[in-house]
Amino acid sequence: MDPQDNQAPRQVSFGEAFRLWLKIGLIGFGGPAGQIALMHRLLVDEKKWISESRFLHALNYCMLLPGPEAQQLATYMGWLLHRTKGGLAAGILFVLPGAVVMWGLSVLYATLHELPVVEALFFGIKAAVLAVVVEALLRIAKRALKNRFMYGLAGLAFFAIFFLDLPFPLIVAGAGLIGFFGGRKWPHVFVQAKKAVKKEDEAVIDAAFLAGNLDHTKPSAGRALKVSAVWLTLWLAPLLLFAAFLGGGHVFTQEGIFFSKMAVVTFGGAYAVLAYVAQQAVGTYGWLQPGEMLDGLGLAETTPGPLIMVLQFVGFLAAWRNPGPLDPLVAGTIGAVVTTYVTFVPCFLWIFLGAPYIEALRGNQSLNAALSAITAAVVGVILNLSVWFALHVLFAKLDEVRMFGMKLLVPDLSSLDALALALSAAAILATLKFKMGMLKVLLASALLGAVLYYARL
Repeated sequence: MDPQDNQAPRQVSFGEAFRLWLKIGLIGFGGPAGQIALMHRLLVDEKKWISESRFLHALNYCMLLPGPEAQQLATYMGWLLHRTKGGLAAGILFVLPGAVVMWGLSVLYATLHELPVVEALFFGIKAAVLAVVVEALLRIAKRALKNRFMYGLAGLAFFAIFFLDLPFPLIVAGAGLIGFFGGRKWPHVFVQAKKAVKKEDEAVIDAAFLAGNLDHTKPSAGRALKVSAVWLTLWLAPLLLFAAFLGGGHVFTQEGIFFSKMAVVTFGGAYAVLAYVAQQAVGTYGWLQPGEMLDGLGLAETTPGPLIMVLQFVGFLAAWRNPGPLDPLVAGTIGAVVTTYVTFVPCFLWIFLGAPYIEALRGNQSLNAALSAITAAVVGVILNLSVWFALHVLFAKLDEVRMFGMKLLVPDLSSLDALALALSAAAILATLKFKMGMLKVLLASALLGAVLYYARL
């Protein structure tokens, strides 16, 4: 018998995980594509805390939920490793650095209105993030797309979201149905054989499962009721207090109710609801001036964390301009906190309530076939995010063309940013060819990008 078989499974300390979640929160640029790529690289490839199949299993579930899928995936991973406190640490640290930076940028925007320094600092970072996204897309596609049918599903998902503008959940649900029913007739197409893994290479979480050490992943009705009661109270109690003491017309109450609604319907991430939020913030509530939502999105794209943080920008300006007896800075800060709070508290509810059931269903043959198809569709979704991000990094002007019921983003070739293209190509080459570390690429791109940005002014 191999003496390693008698050894206890490798464990990850909470402190070690905490430091990793903080690192992800600090360098998680590039929206969901970049953040998913970052977590995949760190958790699956480098640390080997989570297996490929379990990572994708969790990602598929998060893609079906309202809200920022990358933050929910981090919460799910943290919960697997260290129960509720792990999920809280991962989910909060994923958001906190970006929230602090976004608050500072919102203050500067409200007082100065122009932030060229920020553009200079993040000009190069965007190029590095594009390299991270491309690398992750290639890596995940290689592992998830094992036959022509899976490639076809990925291509179909990309076409549906990029050209037809169909929502994420509809695409993911459609792929799941294809896999669920198709897997019964052609199981070899949808359910991939698991690669043999050496014990020393086995992911930490999978080893813990085999050892029976993860009782918190087992679902129960009592636990589900407790989780629902706790998180619904945390979510809704502040709204009731605002309404009771400040009234329904107060800006804090309006923000709490409005952004709570957005937290329930934001399927597909920030871009899916930006038009509606902008319309309501400008036309209904008078919180923003026309065009300011795009300014906020630009700020959100230059900060770590989810792009949905643009809502914090809206919440800050709304309270800044309607401070009542408070100082505008104090009111704006409270508005930003209220908006961020009601946006992300529901994310913890979805994960802590649903994750045990998702883990329990992991061995189901039909579900595995469905999730195998969803994984292929997710590759197409990530490709869409990657193309969208690349177009916005490389071109200053994009035209939206609609014909035959399809939408196409057409770049204005004359607006190509040659410096951004050169930086992106160098970052991709350094990452894929020379295998440079992610932090080195980020730092080098940021410094070089800032120099080039100011050199051409």
